[in-house]
Amino acid sequence: MNIQTHILIVDDDPEIRSLLGRYLGGQGFRVSVASGKRECERHIDNGNPDLVVLDVTLPDGSGLDICRSLRDRRSRLPVILLTALKEDVDRIIGLEIGADDYLGKPFNPRELVARIKAVLRRTGHDDTQECESKIYSFAGLEADPEQRRVSRQTGEAIDLTGAEFDLLRVFLERPGRLLSRDQLLDLTQGRDRDPMDRSVDVLMSRLRRKLGESDTGLIFKTIRNGGYQLTVPVKVSTVSR
Repeated sequence: MNIQTHILIVDDDPEIRSLLGRYLGGQGFRVSVASGKRECERHIDNGNPDLVVLDVTLPDGSGLDICRSLRDRRSRLPVILLTALKEDVDRIIGLEIGADDYLGKPFNPRELVARIKAVLRRTGHDDTQECESKIYSFAGLEADPEQRRVSRQTGEAIDLTGAEFDLLRVFLERPGRLLSRDQLLDLTQGRDRDPMDRSVDVLMSRLRRKLGESDTGLIFKTIRNGGYQLTVPVKVSTVSR
């Protein structure tokens, strides 16, 4: 992991900020900390972090509101939400507004580091990652994994979050294959699925809406008790970088 990777920790608990600051610093990250919304926004404007670890509950505002604002201002900045273990509603809303992952409190700092590294790899912030040179064409759309960009034939870009792009890429690399929710969660987030976990369904709903299934026809098929399947042909071409 690049030693210059900059992580912003936003949490109102000084002990958590101190613990994570020391631990992540020991793992080779550059760390900034913020105790609330205003301080967080100042760090984002001036510090240019590569990833934000964001508590949902802050004294001067909601972490969900910050996440929503970031998706409007800096759609590609990865966000990992910290939530209480029973805040299922907050987790679902967080995914709906564009969080890349979430972690329930209390948690082991080692798990947070693993999640951070996984999100950085998926969102293209890991400098050790080998560049892709494939372009996927499907349903009048084009996906470029290296640029993490999806566009229509007209050239209009489609703004996907990191988690949405990761999910799409899994399907493009496995066209026509039925993928269960467990498989999708493992392939995109590297973790097992809780029986009550709706994150895959939430992401699928958002992905379908953004790709415009109503305009281009059916792109994905939902198989009851089975999972999801990409139903359109996929053409793969290579480009020189």
